Amino acid sequence: MSEKVHVQFFGIAASPKELELIEGIIKDCWGLSRSELACTVCELLGWRRPNGGLKMVECRMFLERLEEKGMLRLPPPRGPRKRNRVRPATLLKEEDLPPEPVEGTVAELGPVNLEIVKTQEDRRLWRGWIDQFHYLGYKVPFGAHLSYFVCLEKVGRVGCIQVSSPAWRMKVRDAWIGWDDKQRLRGLQHIVQNSRFLILPHVRVPNLASTALAALGRRIADDWHAHYGIRPLLLETFVDVARFKGTIYKAANWIPLGLTTGRGRMDREWKRVGEAPKDVYVFPLCRNAREKLKRL
Repeated sequence: MSEKVHVQFFGIAASPKELELIEGIIKDCWGLSRSELACTVCELLGWRRPNGGLKMVECRMFLERLEEKGMLRLPPPRGPRKRNRVRPATLLKEEDLPPEPVEGTVAELGPVNLEIVKTQEDRRLWRGWIDQFHYLGYKVPFGAHLSYFVCLEKVGRVGCIQVSSPAWRMKVRDAWIGWDDKQRLRGLQHIVQNSRFLILPHVRVPNLASTALAALGRRIADDWHAHYGIRPLLLETFVDVARFKGTIYKAANWIPLGLTTGRGRMDREWKRVGEAPKDVYVFPLCRNAREKLKRL
């Protein structure tokens, strides 16, 4: 390994000794796949989530990042990459959307509930709707995440929400909390990001979106803790200022913090500054959330 430095790994500092251990694991276990190597590294270095699960996805990306930097060499990926993959939207069935528009008020059609996506069929539908109707489309979420359907009691499913891991570094958020880099590394796992929000285009119900966000704010801390063993203190989101005004987040009492630098949520090397600035909004999930994050 050419560089003997600490390398940051999603809040974990890999020391020179640990980097040498990783290099040794790869050399001794060259016949393993990249995923199997990531599993082995996680087990030996104790890279686990609070619920005990291994950070395999993040670890594999970490190893591949080291390879890109010339700091180690990994076995070649196994098997050819699949081409012409069927996009989620093409998996939608005719019955997946009601034939008629949904119109009315929340009072008439509600209440509004959130339903966690659990089954394979639900995941197919959720991904298809996001890929078909959300301007960003469907992408495999990075790291920990939860997906929900937005439901109206008298109608059924009318939208989708995704909550996932937070942005690694965000100037306006970190300044609002009062974090330095060390505090951010300790506290980042207590923030989650609303990374997708969709109300289906045939649904015309005033205040539905802000009501759904309010429902998310009431339950995400408990749901995240149940799945991952950590109780988040803050929700964050980005709003593309070229497309939206952030109206639904303002209506749901989210706090506007200002614009991002446009780096992208996982850009750590300052390669994409100014590409696509977005408005940042946050929603505290408990009293004194900012102070609690500052003290972590």
